[in-house]
Amino acid sequence: MKRSLIHMTLGAGVAVLLAQPMTAGAQCLGDDDLSGNVTVDEIVRVVNNALNGCGGGTATPQSVVENYANLLFANYTDAARGAELLQRAIDELVAQPNQVTLDTAKAAWLAARPIYQQSEIGRFYEGPIDNEDDGPEGQINSWPLDEAFIDYVAGNANAGIINMPQTYPTLTRELLTSLNEQGGESNIATGWHAIEFLLWGQDMNADGPGRRPYTDYVTGAGGTAANQQRRGEYLKLIADLLFDDLDSVADAWAPGRPNFRADFVAQDPQDSLGQILTGIGTLSGFELSNERMAVALETQDQEDEHSCFADNTHVDHRYDQIGIMNVYFGRYGSIDGPGLDDLVRAVNAPLADNLGTALQTSLDRIYAMPIPFDQSIQGSDETPARQAIIAAVEALRAQSSLIEDAAEALDVDITTE
Repeated sequence: MKRSLIHMTLGAGVAVLLAQPMTAGAQCLGDDDLSGNVTVDEIVRVVNNALNGCGGGTATPQSVVENYANLLFANYTDAARGAELLQRAIDELVAQPNQVTLDTAKAAWLAARPIYQQSEIGRFYEGPIDNEDDGPEGQINSWPLDEAFIDYVAGNANAGIINMPQTYPTLTRELLTSLNEQGGESNIATGWHAIEFLLWGQDMNADGPGRRPYTDYVTGAGGTAANQQRRGEYLKLIADLLFDDLDSVADAWAPGRPNFRADFVAQDPQDSLGQILTGIGTLSGFELSNERMAVALETQDQEDEHSCFADNTHVDHRYDQIGIMNVYFGRYGSIDGPGLDDLVRAVNAPLADNLGTALQTSLDRIYAMPIPFDQSIQGSDETPARQAIIAAVEALRAQSSLIEDAAEALDVDITTE
């Protein structure tokens, strides 16, 4: 009786487990995995499969590559969904400009950014986001942005494409994409930061973000600044473009289609691992620690911070690092499958421990940086705020070195800047 009760209890437990939504690494499990007379050994096998994927609990290069593809598809899908919600909020703002609709659009932008930032680990290896032929990254997240290229700025009420109806009588997506980065890298016409500027305006305040009034979108009586209707048209166009661009990248990672993902998971897994490690290594050692933090420390210029209009730069930093950790540990949202850590641990456990510790140290130090970032970079290196940023930069560089060591341990070729 006791033995039967144990079998019934364990069987019910596994039935509950199998009824739950599975992670991407365990989607091949089903009710047929259990025989009629459940044994403890069978329970262990099925639970291990559910936790570690269908390979019986041992991560392989191929399983890590496939889990990475699942992770990026989920991340880009969520990013596109965030952009879609932003798109709807902007439609409401333009249709009925008031403080509530402006604040709602700002909130939608702030909510969507952390999702997108986690996906930046998919860059730097000629993937669908940033390949030289048709990668849309340049019109999604380029910065720093010259505000005067788009709209009025302090001291020049007639600046920007919006205020040039004689030169650009009709605003279209095709026009704005053609103008993006035309004549200089800071001539940004589209993407997250163009939307950010059109929602917040220039940040002229030491104690907060920009304060663009909603009346910049009010036509007729009560409107401020010129070309209010064109400003609304411009904002809607680039919000639509942002959604379409992110949706197209999600499609490139979708399973079951003849796309980039299909080639990525079919090629030699060592090559795919090289791309994965190149992505996180370059984001860590070049883009985040150098371009987004060290440069601003050096110049002390607000224009060199990432999301300068909304004072959201600290969030960008945090979620770039979280994205790196997602890939290393093989997790995102409900996905928790084989990751790089499993492979590194199998060949060099101390290195895996050190890299795991370094990743957490970097995240802790990024969270320890005072906000807003544009004020923290001011002053001498002896200030507590700058010391905190310097500590974060040093942690990221140490982390990057260990990522390179991990690539070497896995006998993987990577290219990092």
